[in-house]
Amino acid sequence: MKPPDMNCVWAVAESKAGTLTQCIGVGKQLHPTPVVKLISRSRGLKKFFEPPLFRKKEERPELVISCGFRAEPAALEIKAAYGGKPLTVHLQRPRVEGYDLVFVSRHDWIDELSNRPNYHQMIGVPHQITGCRLAPLREAARRRYSPDDRPVAAVFVGGSNGAYIYDENTHENIRRAIKQLANDGWRIVASVSRRSEDHTQRALFELTNESIAIWDRRSENPYLDYMAAADAFVIAKDSITMPCEALATGKPVYSLNLTPVPGPRLDKFERYHRDLSETLQLTRPFEGKIEPYDYKPLNETHRIASIIRCKLNSP
Repeated sequence: MKPPDMNCVWAVAESKAGTLTQCIGVGKQLHPTPVVKLISRSRGLKKFFEPPLFRKKEERPELVISCGFRAEPAALEIKAAYGGKPLTVHLQRPRVEGYDLVFVSRHDWIDELSNRPNYHQMIGVPHQITGCRLAPLREAARRRYSPDDRPVAAVFVGGSNGAYIYDENTHENIRRAIKQLANDGWRIVASVSRRSEDHTQRALFELTNESIAIWDRRSENPYLDYMAAADAFVIAKDSITMPCEALATGKPVYSLNLTPVPGPRLDKFERYHRDLSETLQLTRPFEGKIEPYDYKPLNETHRIASIIRCKLNSP
């Protein structure tokens, strides 16, 4: 039996998709409709005329979930405004203290955090994708993208991020991977992300093959349908969230190399991918072929929510 929902859950983050989806994903495990409180990035007079993030006359949240450094002062301000009563949870290593629970990705974890009982490790990041969400979409998505019932590979790419750059070498590596899979009998559904630059979209559109479907960025985003149709995933290494979402399906997940930019940001991403591939054996590097392999589907969002619920129910 599913435990009862919280009375009121607030998700506090800026509008950046990668941070907001973490808060909403965990929040929905505890309440069907978390209240979203977006952190403004405005400055000067524009910020002065914006409505406040919250008003004390609003129903007091039982739980506040935040992500991203811009959300930290706001989340703790909310806690103080309601007499310290809301349970505050942060889904990232924070820059300030004061949270009741903190969840830190394994690739960001440092040894000293092990001595703090309110800190917990997580694999990658939480999100909103579940098998139950995708299952009702699969039949229609398969009919659309694989009418001959051939296997479907979803290829997801992003954009330059300080760790990797989408230059011509990266674009050629992506095109080569897609061509190889198509030649091996796969149907391909490929999509750029919000961070992708126009030249990456153009590089994908250079592929002309009846086995390859590429989102045109003008129609509605088919990301969920692509995930539902997929029998395997090939995901560019610049994303932290997308591999975690794909790992919720139990299908093979392969990481695609990009042109690296040496530095601490690259070190962080490579640490993340080594952890998924070598330590946890959840993903594999793409080396030209997709082969089936088994792993237990990753459901960190549910596990994190279970820890939060236990904390809320503790004396």
